[in-house]
Amino acid sequence: MPRYALLVEYDGRPFAGWQRQTGQPSVQGAVEAALGRLESDVPTIAAAGRTDAGVHATGQVAHCDLSRDWDPFRLAEALNYHLKPAPVAILKAARVAEGWHARFSAVERQYVFRLIARRAPLTHEAGQAWQVKTPLDVDAMRAGAAHLVGRHDFTTFRASLCQARSPVKTLDEITLSEVPRDHGQELRFFLRARSFLHNQVRSMVGTLERVGAGGWAPGDVKAALEARDRAACGPVCPPGGLYLHHVRYPEPVFTDG
Repeated sequence: MPRYALLVEYDGRPFAGWQRQTGQPSVQGAVEAALGRLESDVPTIAAAGRTDAGVHATGQVAHCDLSRDWDPFRLAEALNYHLKPAPVAILKAARVAEGWHARFSAVERQYVFRLIARRAPLTHEAGQAWQVKTPLDVDAMRAGAAHLVGRHDFTTFRASLCQARSPVKTLDEITLSEVPRDHGQELRFFLRARSFLHNQVRSMVGTLERVGAGGWAPGDVKAALEARDRAACGPVCPPGGLYLHHVRYPEPVFTDG
C-alpha cells in the first residue's frame, strides 16, 4: 500500500485535540472521515504530535496508507473538499517510503506561542492567542528563558499525567520576538526541540509571563527548573496561543522542504 505524508493546518478551537476520541470531535477523526470518503478501508493515521484541545497547527504532519496510487496534488484537493466545513486544511501531500513515519522519523518539532497584552478584550483573535492585561518586560523574559535552553530534567514543567518515559529533554531554542500592532503588545515565542513533554511549552510560557509581569525574577526560572518539582512551576497558560508550527525530518518531505 502506498504511504502518503500530509501537511495539515487546523484551528484547534472546535476539537478535543488531535487524537481521535469516542464521542468528541478530533482533528484525527475529521481527517480519517475525509479519507473514508475516498477509500472504504483506511487504516488509522499517525501524526507527528498529539496536540491538546484548543491547540492549533500550521505545520502538523501525518501519514496514511492508501490502496490507490494517488497523485499527491489530487489527494490533497480531494481531502480538502471532504473536510469542509471543518477548520482543517491539507496544505500538501507527498508520497513517502513505506517505512517512513510521521512521528518516529521526525528529528525536530517547532512550536510558536502567541501572547497579547492589552486591556480591551480580543475580538478577531479570541482563542488564537493568550491575552493578559498588563505590558510585559521582554528583556526580563528573555533572561529567564535563557535558563531553559539545553539538556535538563524538565519535571517542573511537565504535566502530572505526562506519559513520557523520562523528564530529561533538550530544548534547542526558545526566543521571543515583539510583533508590531496598533493596539497592545504582542509577543511570539519560538521553541525548537526533538520532542517536548506534555504541557511543557505552556508551562514554560506561563512561567515566563510571571517574569515579564514582575512577579518573578529571571533567576527564579532557574530555581524552578532545578527544583524538579511540579509545584515550583508558574501558571500553565491556556492552549489557544499555541501552534505546532513545523516538523523537521532528515530529508525534506514536501517539495519546498
